[in-house]
Amino acid sequence: MTHYVKESFSGGAPPAPAALAAKVRTLAPSMTRSMQRVAEAVAGDPAGCAALTVTGLAELTGTSEATVVRTARLLGYPGYRDLRLALAGLAAQQQSGRAPAVTADIAVDDPIADVVAKLAYDEQQTLADTAAALDTVQLGAAVGALAGARRIDIYGVGASSLVGQDLAQKLLRIGLIAHAHTDPHLAVTNAVQLRSGDAAVAITHSGSTGDVIEPLRVAFDRGATTIAITGRPDGPISQYADHVLTTSTARESELRPAAMSSRTSQLLVVDCLFIGIAQRTYETAAPALSASYEALAHRHNPRTR
Repeated sequence: MTHYVKESFSGGAPPAPAALAAKVRTLAPSMTRSMQRVAEAVAGDPAGCAALTVTGLAELTGTSEATVVRTARLLGYPGYRDLRLALAGLAAQQQSGRAPAVTADIAVDDPIADVVAKLAYDEQQTLADTAAALDTVQLGAAVGALAGARRIDIYGVGASSLVGQDLAQKLLRIGLIAHAHTDPHLAVTNAVQLRSGDAAVAITHSGSTGDVIEPLRVAFDRGATTIAITGRPDGPISQYADHVLTTSTARESELRPAAMSSRTSQLLVVDCLFIGIAQRTYETAAPALSASYEALAHRHNPRTR
């Protein structure tokens, strides 16, 4: 398997303790094997790892000190000392009386009540992880680009295409020109028409879906502002994205594939984009939204027509 990990500390403020747990869950699947062992150790036992030196954590995970430091930097910390401080903070939060996590996978013979409880917990955790890890600077930049765009193209396939259609219909109702493309050929031929002042949004959990990467690459080359909504921020999609919005997912299992778990976090990001754009364009968005409600009112209550 090809890994697209890159050390991403950029000198900004390190993630808060709550965001650390979310970032581990988001980035671990794309890490190297040795970095995964470090990430899984700190996520599984933050209190224990906070008490270890860099040498101790390397020995515990069967890795090297350099791997521990690289993992810390990938998670957003200048070095291991800063990661230890965050681990200590996370451990304190976990010891403050919070209810234990529901972690068991859904089994074939689970009662339906257990299925509901497990799915509800996973959905809540996915939303919390996405909110904690979402870069609000990138989000704000994406909102600005979409709010001022002449035209917006949206690309996605499979479950991500449903999320793309949701974004497009929301934007249309506030007066923006937005099109969700599910046919990869039409997506590329439409992307060719984009230019500076336009925007393109690609939605892909894996970050490596060729049918989504290709139209975004074309849009990028044509000068449009490009945005990627992805669960793999270090995947190949990011090289053609001006702004990357990272989503988190619940753990994939036999009865809950990635398409189900990723959709929850993608929809949260879409809603954040929509609200941000509506705020930014309120003078035109509010009347457009009211007009769309009025146009559909008779369909909800035919007798008032």
